[in-house]
Amino acid sequence: MSLPQILSQLSGGMVRTVGIFFLTLIFSLPLGLVISFGRMAKNPVLKNLFKIYISVMRGTPLMLQLMVFYFGPYYLFKMNIGGNWRFTAIILSFSLNYAAYFAEIYRSGIESMPVGQYEAAKLLGYSRSQTFFRIIFPQVVKRILPSVTNEVITLVKDTSLAFAVAYMEMFTIAKQIAASKTTFVPFVVAAIFYYVFNLIVAVVMEKLEKRMDYYR
Repeated sequence: MSLPQILSQLSGGMVRTVGIFFLTLIFSLPLGLVISFGRMAKNPVLKNLFKIYISVMRGTPLMLQLMVFYFGPYYLFKMNIGGNWRFTAIILSFSLNYAAYFAEIYRSGIESMPVGQYEAAKLLGYSRSQTFFRIIFPQVVKRILPSVTNEVITLVKDTSLAFAVAYMEMFTIAKQIAASKTTFVPFVVAAIFYYVFNLIVAVVMEKLEKRMDYYR
């Protein structure tokens, strides 16, 4: 099997891999911020609920969570699960898992901000929401960007876990081609794809960090 033929078969899987990546970020980044607010809530019940959620999502394998989301509706509610639910389960499990990690990153950034900034904003007449989104949050983003970058790079590689529910992303297709044609080339192509994808993400995030470096 020639390289152009392998690339042609892998192209559809590459698009699905990129789709998992971007949809996970779109849902998990804002959800992580909401969860971080719950984690820092003054209400002890609410705070502990979110603390348990973060502990469970970070303390169990993403692949296990993916299997639970995919097979859970069938075993718990006898729902029919098919191709459409497969993709939904992937996005749900990935988004909820990464939201837990982003929540802790947000929390560390928010709690590192000096209390004096809140007090100064209050004296200037800012509301709590204005203080957070206009003054605190932009500084938090700058501080947490390196940690977020690490998680985003990890996400690129974690997209391959979708093979556990037989979703036809790039790694799954590469395995099938390698098994049927007894060739190692698809795995080499897959490795190059993940490396280039991660390289692009790293370059973009590095440029973003430089743009947010106020002290240059």
